[in-house]
Amino acid sequence: MKFTDELTLLLKARYPIIFINTIEEDRVEYVIRKYIKTNLNRSIYSWDFVDGYTNNPNNEGFAKRNPLQALELVEKLTAETPAIFLLKDYNRFLTDVSISRKLKNIGRILKLQPKTIIIIGFDYNVPKELQDLITFIKFQLPVTNEIKQELTRLINSLNIEVETELFENLAQACQGLSLERIRRVLSKIIATHKTINEYSIDILLNEKKQIISQTEILEYWSAKEKINNIGGVDNLKQWLKKRKTSFGIQASNYGLPTPRGLLLVGIQGTGKSLTAKAIASEWQLPLLKLDVGKLFGGIVGESESRLRQMIEVSETLSPCILWIDEIDKAFSNIESKGDSGTSNRVLATFISWLSEKTKPVFVVATANNVDLLPLEIIRKGRFDEIFFLDLPQKQEREQIFKIHIKEFRPNKWQDFDYDKLVLLSESFSGAEIKQSIIEAMYHAFYEQREFTTEDICLALNELIPLAQLESNQTLKLQNWASSGRIRLASSNSLSI
Repeated sequence: MKFTDELTLLLKARYPIIFINTIEEDRVEYVIRKYIKTNLNRSIYSWDFVDGYTNNPNNEGFAKRNPLQALELVEKLTAETPAIFLLKDYNRFLTDVSISRKLKNIGRILKLQPKTIIIIGFDYNVPKELQDLITFIKFQLPVTNEIKQELTRLINSLNIEVETELFENLAQACQGLSLERIRRVLSKIIATHKTINEYSIDILLNEKKQIISQTEILEYWSAKEKINNIGGVDNLKQWLKKRKTSFGIQASNYGLPTPRGLLLVGIQGTGKSLTAKAIASEWQLPLLKLDVGKLFGGIVGESESRLRQMIEVSETLSPCILWIDEIDKAFSNIESKGDSGTSNRVLATFISWLSEKTKPVFVVATANNVDLLPLEIIRKGRFDEIFFLDLPQKQEREQIFKIHIKEFRPNKWQDFDYDKLVLLSESFSGAEIKQSIIEAMYHAFYEQREFTTEDICLALNELIPLAQLESNQTLKLQNWASSGRIRLASSNSLSI
């Protein structure tokens, strides 16, 4: 339902107090004045703490710096006067006992009269005694059509021409920004480049990075990894390849549901995090990384608020990739945590969002220990698929060696004895194989010569792979994966 339709319905049904959660104060007031006043013919009274009531000469400055007095105007107007009272940032005063009591008293009057209090603010945190009185609705950031209208207005005012492809890319890059922020960034672009061109996209993305960094729990990653640079995992690569174009308009017109997400379980160093980065790069979507450690705040209710903020930011920046690294550590031993049920509430909200989200946010979660994961997360319906990434087998290890050596020595990578390297790297993960090459380079550089196969062999012999140090855990993971409850990322894995 559109915001204007939902708000009109609540006003006609005489909901006494409505809370509109938004950072776009001016835009929401403009929408209310344009649509609601026209359709319902109600007078609009606007109040803020510094200036009191404005835009009405009879009450100019009334209740300045007095939030309790601001409610008296509601009682002063005659019962037959249809009115809307816009109280800006009024949510900050709801914990005051006098204001809370006054709202309850006025609430009984508002149910019988064509008057409505609308609180405009951010961070919906209403005291329990008022939750039954206040109705919450969300004012979404501008959608694609609104963004395109604003871009068109600016381009016409500048009398410049922008190609269709660049225009579409600009509109997509603006998603997740408020109209006011879009205007400021576009002004910055014009001041810098005197026109709108392909460099404008980078400035818009940098603006998004600033917004994401302000959340403190999300981080914007510039992913450059490619799927082809991941050794092995042919089943996983094929699965991702089929879904590469599923975020476009053609897929939507075809009736294809947007991919929901992927859970990658496996031994450490097998490429789970690398895969998350590669997906974003290959699909050309922004990559947001969730810091699960910062998700759980110390203040009661803060963790739930941060989770809602994470969901809101990721959805406004959609289509995007949300990367949750080591999700098993976030929700491990959830029943034994002495946090008054905070972890359970956060998990319940997160799982509910995973199952019901409609925005194109593709969640890539990684886990090293499936025993620590709550059953609710690995149940079907949360993710599109769960893949197991095993230790690389013979052919895959050869491929991994070639990928990394080619990266370090693009002109000499064919000079190495890969059969010998593969033989010595049994039970090594992809990350450990790369580390052995780096160790060989350090050794050769110290002796002021080029590194060779023998240097890598020496490094392999000195390095003890994690799979051998934690052989029981590795075997347990492999046995669980071979039970058929999870899809294998490699077609030739699990040769145990």
